[in-house]
Amino acid sequence: MDLTSLADFNAVALHGGFGPASRALDRPKATLSRRVAELEETLGVRLIERGSRTLRLTEEGLVLHERTRGLMAEIQEAGEAVASRAPVPRGRLRISAPVVFAHVVLVRIATRFALAYPQVELEVIAEDRVVDPVEDGYDLVIRINPSPDQQLVGRRILGDERLMVAAPTMSVPSQPTGDAAALAVPAVVLVAASAGASWSVRTEIGVRTFAPMPVLRLSSLLMVREAVLDGLGASLLPKLLVEQDVAAGRLVCWGVADGPPVEIWALYNSRRLLSAKVRAFMDLLQDLPGRERK
Repeated sequence: MDLTSLADFNAVALHGGFGPASRALDRPKATLSRRVAELEETLGVRLIERGSRTLRLTEEGLVLHERTRGLMAEIQEAGEAVASRAPVPRGRLRISAPVVFAHVVLVRIATRFALAYPQVELEVIAEDRVVDPVEDGYDLVIRINPSPDQQLVGRRILGDERLMVAAPTMSVPSQPTGDAAALAVPAVVLVAASAGASWSVRTEIGVRTFAPMPVLRLSSLLMVREAVLDGLGASLLPKLLVEQDVAAGRLVCWGVADGPPVEIWALYNSRRLLSAKVRAFMDLLQDLPGRERK
């Protein structure tokens, strides 16, 4: 039995179809289909029901998948264990990171890495969805304030905070003495922002509460920043995204969001040995400006 064809079959079964497996493995769908067909011909049985809208394994396909997926994972881990001892990082390295972090911070780290390790094929995907490293085929994921996950381990690489910012042409609304009501302010917010939510902000005179009145809803923090720079309204934005604008006077900081700290973590699958390529990238992340040293 050809192990490459078996691995492709298990990938198709695991990801739920030829299309998802093709995207996860970055391999042509036609190649995966051909490999599975060759495996079926070798075994003399049908493994996948053709024609159904969703992937359906035959009884023989289910048996083969259940009996071999663990063995294929062990073979992959054995290969990674050997590769982790290699002195020079090599192979493919896929990383998922939030859009703002990827654009503002990670691209410079990725460039340094690519220059230092030309034998590694580095791929950085900027996305705000919470990916599954195993299902989506990532070696490393960057997450903001991640929830505890027994299958992921890693380290905190950076701390951040959210600033309430506006263009210099906007004035902070005044509050009558003794009035504790939230201050209404024109705002640019994310599409996913909760309606009616208030902003609690630490200012020079104490904590103040603002009631954002959305004048524009956008799907990206990068877009929100551009609208705020144009003077459309105030917004709460990551410090790493707007600190240069504040320093240059393009934006004015009205205060810092009151609440728990923002932590950015780099995480990888706890069931796999740390490969040389992932270790090398993690080492570069230790050089991020503002990172706390231990």
